[in-house]
Amino acid sequence: MIAEAQGGRFPRLIQAAIDAFSLPDLRAKILFTLAILALYRFTAHIPLPGIDSAQLDLLFDSNELLGFLDLFSGGALRRMSIVALGVFPYITASIVIQLLTPVVPQLQDLSREGESGRAKLNRYTHWLTVPIALAQGYGQLVLLEQSNVLGPIGFSGEALLPTVAALLSVVAGTMFLVWLGELITEKGIGNGISLIIFAGIVAGFPSLLSQGFLDRDNVLGIGFFAIIGVFIIALIVMFNEAHRRIPVQYGRSIFRGGRMYRQSGATYLPLRINSAGMIPLIFAFSIVILPGTAATYFATNTGFIGDIARFFADLLIPTEPLYWVMVFVLVVAFTFFYTLVVFNQQQLAENLQRNGGFVLGIRPGKPTQDYLNRVIVRITLGGALFLGFIAIVPYIASLITDVQAISLSSTSLLIMVGVGLDTLRQLEAQLMMRNYEGFLR
Repeated sequence: MIAEAQGGRFPRLIQAAIDAFSLPDLRAKILFTLAILALYRFTAHIPLPGIDSAQLDLLFDSNELLGFLDLFSGGALRRMSIVALGVFPYITASIVIQLLTPVVPQLQDLSREGESGRAKLNRYTHWLTVPIALAQGYGQLVLLEQSNVLGPIGFSGEALLPTVAALLSVVAGTMFLVWLGELITEKGIGNGISLIIFAGIVAGFPSLLSQGFLDRDNVLGIGFFAIIGVFIIALIVMFNEAHRRIPVQYGRSIFRGGRMYRQSGATYLPLRINSAGMIPLIFAFSIVILPGTAATYFATNTGFIGDIARFFADLLIPTEPLYWVMVFVLVVAFTFFYTLVVFNQQQLAENLQRNGGFVLGIRPGKPTQDYLNRVIVRITLGGALFLGFIAIVPYIASLITDVQAISLSSTSLLIMVGVGLDTLRQLEAQLMMRNYEGFLR
């Protein structure tokens, strides 16, 4: 197992940035990306009409699920803007399509058709995003109505027009962000959807720092809290870059001088330790938060149902150890599940055999697939434990430092580091194409 956590010296980073801006076409891509992100942040401040800001702040302070969803909207959900849903419906649609691909034969055939098949799957993802955004948007509007943040919501009487207008606004906002993300991917630098999430997280840093300055009585704890944050970032970089190299041999035939010669070439197949990324954390937190959130709506009832609802509402909260134990277990379980599903979709053994490649010492075909499955299960154990630890670090950090004013989101850090490394790789590739040294070493 080889862990490749690549990094360059700070002066080389500055020089590489200067080199990037010295090239007109690359400078245009960087400026285009920044302009699109600025447009996204502008739309995040356009609110829906009829919102009670004071009641909205109270709702977010008491609802953990909305705070988690606000992570993907960059604060737009807390402002209830036209892009309040962010790109979360698109992410959900992408995950659903990925999970259905090995189950539905038609989708499985499309995944094997190359670029045209991927284009159709992407189109299906866009179509699925609309009903998901409608359902999620309507649910949030109903929640806002129950919390006295918004007026009457419904599809009859005077509530019909405001409801339809609000739903169309939030759905159009989501699709607008998806379009902006695809523009960045096509004409800018980096993955557009990931960069939009990244920009939203970065936009929340000023409020995070202001919360830290409110806790001036615990300066030592805040300093130690910052050290833990740096340690987490270093750990995320190491595990994101770590991979297991599987030696692969390729044989090919070439014609030279009217005769056929057999040539062979050796390379390796990199299997990432953390190939699931942030998806298991999203699944785990959503499932753990949902029962407690649902229980709060029944806690006011009397009788047996109210007692059960109050029990879960008091137990499944971020200050209770059981909450974080469930998060850890679910993250580990979802890491194995998602990694194996995605890995089987790649059909590495079949692709190797088709291209004349084979793993050294392993027969092609099913034996190669079984060997790769055994390897991916073993290395995923390390990745799953890593993600589980990253998920519960906020709770551990609050216990050690006794700092409650700052909420250290491990999911945010994981997204930021992953997107940052991916963007640097793409920028480095652009520089190396023009014979410049890149950021990463």
